[in-house]
Amino acid sequence: MVSLTQLFKCLSDDTRLRCITLLQQEGKLCVCELTTALGLSQPKISRHLASLRQCGLLLDSREGQWVFYQINPALPSWATPLLVSTLQAVQSTESFKADLQRLKQMENRPDSALCC
Repeated sequence: MVSLTQLFKCLSDDTRLRCITLLQQEGKLCVCELTTALGLSQPKISRHLASLRQCGLLLDSREGQWVFYQINPALPSWATPLLVSTLQAVQSTESFKADLQRLKQMENRPDSALCC
């Protein structure tokens, strides 16, 4: 189970914060969606997602050859309001708007059954 200190350490990195806020906004995303939205390489995104998964913030699910991520629904009761507040705080930033716009413009965007 994630501690308060672990949560803030995980969110202190810009890439991890961007991943978490997009996942909080969208619910479930494939690695390829996050690489497109953040404009970063797949290995870099995967490394940060692994870190978030290890601290308990994310769950992953394999669907065929693709891996999807979502916020862990079994987080402590104090964690969810913090993540909601974090999303609300970044929604008006240019960085978040740009990430979300790249995600929305992604061609052939996967659904949970198929991915890139």
